[in-house]
Amino acid sequence: MPTNAVRVAVMPGDGIGVEVTEAAAFVLEKLVRRHGLGLATETLSAGAFAYRDTGTAMSEAVFRQAEAADAILLGAMGWPGIRYPDGTEIAPQIELRMRLGLYAGVRPIRALPGVPLALADPRAAKMDFVILRESTEGLFWARGRGEVIEDREARDTMVITRATTERLSRFAFRLAERRAERLRRPQKVTLVDKANVFTSMAFMRRIFDEVARDFPQIPAGHHYVDAMALDLVRRPWDFDVLPMENMYGDILSDLAAGLIGGMGYAPSADIGDTHAVFQPSHGTGPDIAGKGVANPTAMLLSAALMLDWLGTRGAGQAWCDAAAELEAAVDAAFAAGLRTAEFGGSGTRDVVQAVAAQLPAVG
Repeated sequence: MPTNAVRVAVMPGDGIGVEVTEAAAFVLEKLVRRHGLGLATETLSAGAFAYRDTGTAMSEAVFRQAEAADAILLGAMGWPGIRYPDGTEIAPQIELRMRLGLYAGVRPIRALPGVPLALADPRAAKMDFVILRESTEGLFWARGRGEVIEDREARDTMVITRATTERLSRFAFRLAERRAERLRRPQKVTLVDKANVFTSMAFMRRIFDEVARDFPQIPAGHHYVDAMALDLVRRPWDFDVLPMENMYGDILSDLAAGLIGGMGYAPSADIGDTHAVFQPSHGTGPDIAGKGVANPTAMLLSAALMLDWLGTRGAGQAWCDAAAELEAAVDAAFAAGLRTAEFGGSGTRDVVQAVAAQLPAVG
């Protein structure tokens, strides 16, 4: 990937997705100038309001443009009053995961300096783990395939494949290796499943254990999903990398976001072998859309994930440096007393300005 030809498809989406995307663009522009990054962006229309206006949530032409980009930066998509005829939500972000093979849903959960936490235990300030949500199969495989039989029962099917579980497991252990080097402490990979009940989960565990043998230097273990829901509240500081099935990851990543201040602090990346989408874990915030109070932190941290991923994919060290600077600026702003609107503090614009002020000056 040449350093002068990095193309990012920007999909603001709906509601506060548009607002936090604009916030990220402001900060990215400063980093681009400081590091001389060759970044070209193209804004694409998709989401619930695109569906309302055109009858298509994401046109094939838009998908092909996103597919051709080096990375995709997405705000949020969906709207309560706009749904498909079957009652399901408009969610092109799920279509992107499926069609682009984005099996690794990386959801970092990290306590930010100064941000109020849900847990009083002082160890909570050291929370730093990753939920690794498989994002292409599991129970979500049933999306669009479920059936209602004679109006007496409905069925959705969970699918777990060997190929995807192997890729997810290897991704988890390689992520643990990188985290161990960066954090300078050992990392453990813990598969979250329900292998005591479901054949698919026992299958997933067996494949995970096979892959684990290829990484003997990294401790590996298992945790039932219901017990993990308990322990993420009771002792979240004890976990490092947590791969899991799609629906489990969807639920537990929301719970985990609550531990660090809420969804406004939870970034994410959906990564495959050749493509990646970066977006905040939150939704479109219909109750606060247009009020200027959306928390852009998750989007800023998602943009940092994107910069780092592009750097490691060949764009160059400057991209990784920019990612580290953005993450450090977020930490510094909150450590200095910044508060977002959900904690009685600043709106979107002021938060972005506070973070931008912590970035090194353009040379």
